Amino acid sequence: MNIQEWIAPEIYNISSEVEKHPPAKTALKWLSESGEYKEITYGELVSRMNRLAGGLKQLGLTKGDRVLVMVPRTITAYLIYLACLKLGLAIIPSSELLRSKDLVYRLKHSEAKAVLVWGQFTGEVNRIDEELPNLDYRIAVGEEEAEPQEGWLDLQRLMEGQPDSFQAEPTRREDMAILAYTSGTTGNPKGVVHSHGWGYAHLRIAAENWLDIRQDDIVWATAAPGWQKWIWSPFLSVLGSGATGFIYNGSFSPKRYLELLQKYRIQVLCCTPTEYRLMAKSGGLEEYDLSSLRSAVSAGEPLNREVIDIFKSQQGITIRDGYGQTESTLLIGALKDAPLRIGSMGKALAPGLVEIVDEEGRLVPPGEVGNIAVHQDMPALFREYYKDPDRKKAGMRGEYFITGDRASKDEEGYFWFEGRGDDIIISSGYTIGPFEVEEALMKHPAVKECAVVASPDEIRGHIVKAFVVLRNAEEASPELARELQNHVKQMTAPYKYPRKIQFTEDLPKTSSGKIRRVELREQEKKAARENQE
Repeated sequence: MNIQEWIAPEIYNISSEVEKHPPAKTALKWLSESGEYKEITYGELVSRMNRLAGGLKQLGLTKGDRVLVMVPRTITAYLIYLACLKLGLAIIPSSELLRSKDLVYRLKHSEAKAVLVWGQFTGEVNRIDEELPNLDYRIAVGEEEAEPQEGWLDLQRLMEGQPDSFQAEPTRREDMAILAYTSGTTGNPKGVVHSHGWGYAHLRIAAENWLDIRQDDIVWATAAPGWQKWIWSPFLSVLGSGATGFIYNGSFSPKRYLELLQKYRIQVLCCTPTEYRLMAKSGGLEEYDLSSLRSAVSAGEPLNREVIDIFKSQQGITIRDGYGQTESTLLIGALKDAPLRIGSMGKALAPGLVEIVDEEGRLVPPGEVGNIAVHQDMPALFREYYKDPDRKKAGMRGEYFITGDRASKDEEGYFWFEGRGDDIIISSGYTIGPFEVEEALMKHPAVKECAVVASPDEIRGHIVKAFVVLRNAEEASPELARELQNHVKQMTAPYKYPRKIQFTEDLPKTSSGKIRRVELREQEKKAARENQE
């Protein structure tokens, strides 16, 4: 592969990709949990994109303004992202699971000028009691018949009277398009800056070589808006390829997913490992007609060999793994035409683009475990950490950016995952920083000290486990554990809550007093191994 082909033209706007496809072609098929169904063509999507871009510009938003977007799996989510990008705005993707505490940090740190929030979630923004001097516009998003909310503008009304055409802002390839916040092991989330040129590179890397999307495909990528993976697959890869995206705005059920795959004749599927695990273990996988499914990929964490074998034996489908980060795009994967090594992460997208290096940035010999590292010339590597340019420099070792994950690479170029090099927890595809959970726990009056780590789990890959030292050890009980879990759900996004809580008298620490989470993680791994024996 020639990485020069991944470099965008000097003047480039991501939204231009959606205007290359036949206007009459179906762009998106949307299904709600209750059975409501909608479709939109590429022509209709472009027309509505232009009307919203015009309305946002008339409101006073201009190139470079940051806007926080918090909407569920809807056609409107695609419309908002396209319109903002066409106007040159920088989007802050935000899950509807976030709480006011999570939102206020993002809004203040980014100095966001507007929020576009799904109607039923506006309450979290309204609950913010801190001053937000940069926030000029609050825009409620919902159905056309929705009633206006006090203090909020209505997205549908912004589009009224706007023309169906709009001249795209002439953004440069290095201009900010996405400002994604990622969990850290300590401190607040980091703002990862992605440019329009990043989007150009991602589309040509992941959609073509990994997802293997063709124009006539119906593609179901299950990620929800607010996560970087949604931008990767459901948004950029689908619309950029001119395929038809399938959207299911409903809760996960293994049998329901399998029914939809069969009914809508899905050709390309992108799921989390947890979703594949539950489908494989639900029983009756072989009863479904999945003959239309040509390409199935998994990302977020390593997928179990057992699950891959079940899909292969019962449906003849080979699930291909992929690895990437918020700071980049797909870096390593089982590519569409490459020979597979079951259990391997796959190969780098291009020779020399991703390597295994030591702490000094030197290549390590085949078979030796080291740091997964991305070469600085990778066109889809993030531009910088927002307002913290030194942080990216600190992550560089020579010509490579250190991902924080560890692996080995064999003599044939296949990567083999070893583990995370830090304390980040990946559970069901969600990335969770232990600091956020610990901070929430520490605000409960019964908690004296705590440490949060990943605990191996057969279904979710890992779950969040909290080791808690109480102010009064005699209060330890299952009832208090449940109270602490609910407390965390109220303090931060619910998916971050500790599914396991273990009360303990003390925590392992270094001589300087730092908690040794690594020791707790190893303890959990050992217990998991013993349970399997």
